[in-house]
Amino acid sequence: MNMITIGRSSFISVALTMSLAAANARAQAVVPPTPPTPPTPASPGDIVVHVTLPDLSDLDVPNLPDLWDVPDFVWEAFPLPPAPPAFPALPALAPFALQNPKPMPKVKVNLDRDRDRGSKGTNDLYEQARNLIEQEQYAKALGQLDLLIARFDGKPLADSIANRVDAAMYWKAYALGKQRDLTEALNTLQQMQSRFADSRWLKDAMALRVEVMQASGQAVSPDSQTDEDLKLLALRGLMQSDPDRAVPMIEQVLSGASSIKVKENALFVLSQSRTTRAHDILGNIAKGGANPDLQLKAIRYLGVMNSPGNDQILEEAYRSSSDEAVKRAIIRSFMVSGNRTRLAAIAGDANSSPALRGEAVQQLGVMRAGDELARLYARETAPEVKKRIIQGLFIGRDATRLVELAKAEKDMELKKEIVQKLALMKDKEATDYLVELLK
Repeated sequence: MNMITIGRSSFISVALTMSLAAANARAQAVVPPTPPTPPTPASPGDIVVHVTLPDLSDLDVPNLPDLWDVPDFVWEAFPLPPAPPAFPALPALAPFALQNPKPMPKVKVNLDRDRDRGSKGTNDLYEQARNLIEQEQYAKALGQLDLLIARFDGKPLADSIANRVDAAMYWKAYALGKQRDLTEALNTLQQMQSRFADSRWLKDAMALRVEVMQASGQAVSPDSQTDEDLKLLALRGLMQSDPDRAVPMIEQVLSGASSIKVKENALFVLSQSRTTRAHDILGNIAKGGANPDLQLKAIRYLGVMNSPGNDQILEEAYRSSSDEAVKRAIIRSFMVSGNRTRLAAIAGDANSSPALRGEAVQQLGVMRAGDELARLYARETAPEVKKRIIQGLFIGRDATRLVELAKAEKDMELKKEIVQKLALMKDKEATDYLVELLK
């Protein structure tokens, strides 16, 4: 019979295994019993190790002595590990409860309807109405405004003004006008004027009245208005409905004793007309037939209008005026109207002052008139004007022509000026030229 003989070392290993198992059993005995818990599946974060033990069922071990008969030197050589200390018993947890709990603060919402009749409620109504008007919800705004106005019906005037009833009536008329209820809007404005004769809203209400009347098709004569702003409103409405009648009235305002502010506004209204007479009046003022400030305004309007004949009027005004401020305004109007030819002629005119020539060059730069500026640079001799041309090309982002000028320029100061401008431009051609200079 084949037999497996276990040596001394194998015997000691078995003894050690059995001693560790006994120690583990004693350690588990001191742990307080815990109620069984249902098994839970391992979470994704758990680590599970599977160990496969060898099958020793066929192992033939003859005359294996009892473990308790193992000599003492074996146990002394492999003493048992000390038992782990017992876990202290946990104190029983008392039922969770708050000791002397403090009452939580309560949120109390007061719906004091009487308070709505105070100033806060009044302000709320007014602000709500204003917001609704901004959102063009005029019907809802009228409801809020009517509540506010009715609340102070029969109350002292001071209380009504303090609670903005006069403002509410103004906005009521405004909302009615937007809803095309023009008759009721005029009635509301009339009531406001009668009830609040000293209101700070009265002037605005009168202006609104003019607009509502014009919207309803009623003719409003500027002569019947004593307030200058209202007169201008009336003129504007008349210009739209009856220009032939409005233009002579505006001409009277411009030549009369009204303030400059009123005349400037009247001139603006006149510039909106395309009638021949309106154009003639505007041209006459641009040539110096009125206040200098009005002349500058007229020059600006002629440039913006860009109507046939406007450039000729501006050209005549430029030649006839000795005022550099007027000439500069005309140069800028040439830019607005797109007249490169005239700007180039002024820029190249040796009889013009360097300041005016430089202004013309700058406007050509704004127009990106690179060809004109390059030709001017080739003919120009004044360094100051040349610098303005360089600036004009820089404003027009014309790196190509700036590089050409830099390569041909012999004056080191002017060349430095060009290079400085090229260094500020994010352009490949400019960068390539700068790299070339560094070689």
